[in-house]
Amino acid sequence: MIKKVYIDTSVVGGNFDEEFKFWTELFFKEVKNGQFQIVISEHLINELMLARDNIKYFLDSIPDEHKLYIEYTKEAKELAELYLKEKIVGPSSVVDCRHIATATVNNIEVLTSWNFKHIVNLNKIRLYNAVNIKGGYRNIEIRTPREILNYEN
Repeated sequence: MIKKVYIDTSVVGGNFDEEFKFWTELFFKEVKNGQFQIVISEHLINELMLARDNIKYFLDSIPDEHKLYIEYTKEAKELAELYLKEKIVGPSSVVDCRHIATATVNNIEVLTSWNFKHIVNLNKIRLYNAVNIKGGYRNIEIRTPREILNYEN
């Protein structure tokens, strides 16, 4: 079964960042080979519209059958606000909360990011998942692209 993997903007930008380029390119190679279907939200699209052209249009290189678009719902908005209310992160990280909440309420198994401060951070992951469980949602796996690569191939 192909895994659905929610990506945030840092993953797209990782293609153009020396620190993350190697692993990000491998991740997107696996996407193009059908190992993963990337989940794209309106938050990602909105953030990409503010990026440099090479980042803004990168997802055009991914075939449509490897992309799944999801919406930011009222339910996700409420969950994102709960993350903020619980002070997992501050108000300046509201978009990070929206990414996690959108993936969570859409029952996406894995969210991938290169944002170590607010997203791929063990302490934060535990707090996000504590709120998720309390709200009746399941845990969400939050990993870097490097961590979810299929090393068997």
